[in-house]
Amino acid sequence: MNTTEKYILGLKKSYIENGASEDWEHFESVKEGVSKEKIEQLQKIYPEIPQALIDLLKYVDGTYWRKFKEEEIIFYFLGSDVEEYPYYLLSAEQIIENQNQAVDYYSDYIERKYDEVDIDEKITNKPNNLKWLHFSDCMNNGGTSQLFIDFTPSEKGKKGQIIRFLHDPDEFKVIAENFEEYLKKVIDNEYDFINEDIIG
Repeated sequence: MNTTEKYILGLKKSYIENGASEDWEHFESVKEGVSKEKIEQLQKIYPEIPQALIDLLKYVDGTYWRKFKEEEIIFYFLGSDVEEYPYYLLSAEQIIENQNQAVDYYSDYIERKYDEVDIDEKITNKPNNLKWLHFSDCMNNGGTSQLFIDFTPSEKGKKGQIIRFLHDPDEFKVIAENFEEYLKKVIDNEYDFINEDIIG
């Protein structure tokens, strides 16, 4: 069993144990995986996209205002180092649409123009060649937190590291060295974002 399969199995178990088995069953009955064409588009834009993320998208092509079988769903699917805070998985199409988001929105932060913004030293200070893959928005429509795979780290970072942006107070932090490690950390945290506060 690979990391993605282990993650999905654990997520299902967590939903069931928190009394949301019907929610999970409905999700499984509606969801669809990403198309081969979309995977090829993603790989063209992000040649180093991790297989674990592709495998997640093959299982479900996004859970954030995603329309499947004429039904639109929003479904909590991911977590982060922010305790008990849920995130959605973006679809391949949303990832493609957002490919320039980091440069458009965060260049000033990357250049360290704001002393009050905490930015991990593993993150580059050069926005010109920035290559981040935006794969997740938090429950607050991404307004509070977003997750990225960073393919252009600083000399102290590692290519493929996972960055978590948090708003108010603004912060950019590396929370895992790669996508598989990120999934393993969510597993180790026992999917704490699935709880009675967000179910029902």
